[in-house]
Amino acid sequence: MNQKLFSKDFTLVVIGQIISLFGNAAIRFALPLYLLNLTGSSALYGTVTACAFIPAILLSPVGGMVADRINKRNIMVVLDFFTAAVILVFSLLMDKGNLILLLTVTLMLLYGIAGAYQPSVQASIPALVNQDHFMTANSMINTISSFSSLTGPVLGGLLYSAYGLRPVLWVCMVCFVLSAVMEIFIEIPFQKQDLDGGILKTAKTDFAESIRFIRKEKPVIGKALMAVCGINLFLSAMIMVALPYLVTEVLDLGASQANRLYGFAEGSLAAGGLTGGICAGIFAKRLEIGKAGNLIISCAAWVFPMGLSLMLFSSGIVNYIVITLCCFMVMVCSTIFTVQMMSFIQTETPQNLIGKVIAVILTVSMCAQPLGNALYGILFEVCRGFEYAVVLFSGTASLMIAVGTRSIFKKYMGGRGGNIDRK
Repeated sequence: MNQKLFSKDFTLVVIGQIISLFGNAAIRFALPLYLLNLTGSSALYGTVTACAFIPAILLSPVGGMVADRINKRNIMVVLDFFTAAVILVFSLLMDKGNLILLLTVTLMLLYGIAGAYQPSVQASIPALVNQDHFMTANSMINTISSFSSLTGPVLGGLLYSAYGLRPVLWVCMVCFVLSAVMEIFIEIPFQKQDLDGGILKTAKTDFAESIRFIRKEKPVIGKALMAVCGINLFLSAMIMVALPYLVTEVLDLGASQANRLYGFAEGSLAAGGLTGGICAGIFAKRLEIGKAGNLIISCAAWVFPMGLSLMLFSSGIVNYIVITLCCFMVMVCSTIFTVQMMSFIQTETPQNLIGKVIAVILTVSMCAQPLGNALYGILFEVCRGFEYAVVLFSGTASLMIAVGTRSIFKKYMGGRGGNIDRK
């Protein structure tokens, strides 16, 4: 076990993540925006993005199973090369056939790859850094993700507005190839686990073992996971659908500026994540899991100014500023919460289960996202002219869930008699 944080291998993981996640952020920004520009339909946008999450949900458990049985470096390398190939195929076929179908399939593949990829990254942290550095390492990975998500949409938006979709595709493809090459040189300690009677049987056994651990041995994780599902359904999905739809189709921002401003709005989400990740790293020793619920309450509270602004002001630029600022604050709070939860899970989970447990958590938490995307796509379509009502509904539902989340962690800390013991 490495005693220092920035070993050679962890540094290579960090650099590879910077490049890979930048490409991921840019391509996930450009493709849905291209669809929205072509159709102007929030319902279609919500439906397509909902479909895109399905492979991620299905492949996350597989990614966790594989992450515990195959060298995590090899998984990262293969999936980055495969992502580059998917983007290449889309760029060659985008002028032929049914574009909406092609966009849907491409997004499903990209999200599916990400679903299989992420457990390997998270599960590699306990193998590369000392337990004392878990919070800092997770903060670093989240900060990188947020920084890439900040620069990806902003630069992707500028490139897309000036030259169209194709240059964005080529830049993203190069990013994934470079990331894969970088990851070839990573050495991650690995102990092979045998398959227990075939892939399907092993996947079923691993999934059941992870569920048992979450429900029986660490029930606080299961309860918090259900709360996160609710937040994804009512808050995360609303922001994912509302931000592009409001900025590019509803607010009076001018057709020539809307896509560019949307890129900066997406950048504000990433900037919030970046700020939250940095704060989590700086205040790592002061963050108590018992107070994590307060962060979710803060996330929900920042939704209300968005809805009130849409209800009270007609100025497109005023609403844009309020929405962008609120989204920034939502991401600050949610990122700190994510870092806390991931560090808590890594600390409390045995090494032989870490990949599978993280995969199950990612899978279950993502299940609500496609439902939420489809729901809000329809709601915004039905409530044209009254978009504020949809936003206020999201805030109210999220706040109720957040209050329940706070009580979960308070009861847990009460049962533990105070601070979490460090193993």
